[in-house]
Amino acid sequence: MNSTKVAGRPADVVGRLKFLTDSSLVRQNLTLFVGGLVAGVGGFAYHALAAHELGPKGYGEVASLIALYSIGTSVNLVLILVLARYAATLQAQGKMGAIRQLMVRSSVIVALPAAAVVLLAVVMAPQVQSFEKLGSPTPVVWLGIALAVIWFVSVPRGLLQGTQRFASLSLNLGGELVVRTGFLVLLLSVGLGVSGAMIAVLIGAGAAYVAGMFGQRHLPPRQPGSVHLRTMLGFTFTAVIGTVGILILYNLDVILAKHFLSPQQAGIYGGLNKIATITYFLTLSVSQVLFPRVVEAVARRGHPGRLLLLSAAITGTLGLGAILVFAVVPGLIVKVLFGPAFDSAIPLVLPVGFIGLGLSLDNLLIQFFMAVHDRVFVPILVLACAALAVLIALFHAGVASIVVDLAAVIYVLLATLTLRAVRLMPQLRPEMVADTP
Repeated sequence: MNSTKVAGRPADVVGRLKFLTDSSLVRQNLTLFVGGLVAGVGGFAYHALAAHELGPKGYGEVASLIALYSIGTSVNLVLILVLARYAATLQAQGKMGAIRQLMVRSSVIVALPAAAVVLLAVVMAPQVQSFEKLGSPTPVVWLGIALAVIWFVSVPRGLLQGTQRFASLSLNLGGELVVRTGFLVLLLSVGLGVSGAMIAVLIGAGAAYVAGMFGQRHLPPRQPGSVHLRTMLGFTFTAVIGTVGILILYNLDVILAKHFLSPQQAGIYGGLNKIATITYFLTLSVSQVLFPRVVEAVARRGHPGRLLLLSAAITGTLGLGAILVFAVVPGLIVKVLFGPAFDSAIPLVLPVGFIGLGLSLDNLLIQFFMAVHDRVFVPILVLACAALAVLIALFHAGVASIVVDLAAVIYVLLATLTLRAVRLMPQLRPEMVADTP
């Protein structure tokens, strides 16, 4: 009997490995993970090159502008979620011809707000320069143009995610950051400084749009009248809160640090923030795969709760792997990414690694709640964002103080969202997405 048990163990291991390799969720995660990894490496290379070339003071300007850009991309991310949810439902219903119509109408709708954000950037540039203590208002204008372009990128990306074409989405995500970083090197080399860093962001977004629209060439001919955009309004509110809330959680601290801390300390904190988001962006592909899969599972009476549990396990495994690296070689990470001028950040590398993991799990749960259209998370997330602003306004004696503020908010939020998820699991029904087309 013992020999049978022992002999069975390798077979069990092989069986589990075969299950993982056969799992479409795992394969899709791996595909999108590769693109996310390339994007992450490109993003951190962008910040590392800017920090090395411009030093803490100049990099502090770049970091604060990128934080503003990230918050501005909330429109982009909301549109991606809304379009992905609609496209996933259309695909589940076999209405592939309607997706091209969705692409055309969405692009038209985006045009007016995109023009408005460029105008707003031109008008508000001096005020932003004053609040963020920038050397010039010009980078703010370039930032506004980049936002307009990235909003258009949401159309092809939302359709690629919703139809689960993760290979094309992976290439699109990675390609944007590769182009951005490549042009950063060129533009900094000719002395454009902070403005050059923002122009590089614009060029990367433009490349992503061209590639994304090319990726839609497989869609069937348009089916006029088969897309009713008003059906998406109910979900849009939920998507706005979820997306903006997550963006605030990992960008508001940088903006407020630039306001409250000295230029040197603000640059150091900006570097720490980017280290924290290594874990977040390393695991971002998991939530991107989870979202359309959960919509599909609910629509077809599947098991969305199982998808969440497996996705959380993947997120935790990847996140803890990153944290292990942070614990072993924190000094090397700081020196490679930002240079010796940022050495004072080394003791805080491990704590911000755990912040990144907590943020990743927060985002995963919020994506799940949005997919099943559960709005209970909305007031919870709003309170968390408000608490972060209040804590930083009250406790900002130095870089470490703001790290503590952020960690407290991230993990209290995680505990609260987890409790909500546990209560929600038995209540999941197809009717929760009944407002979709």
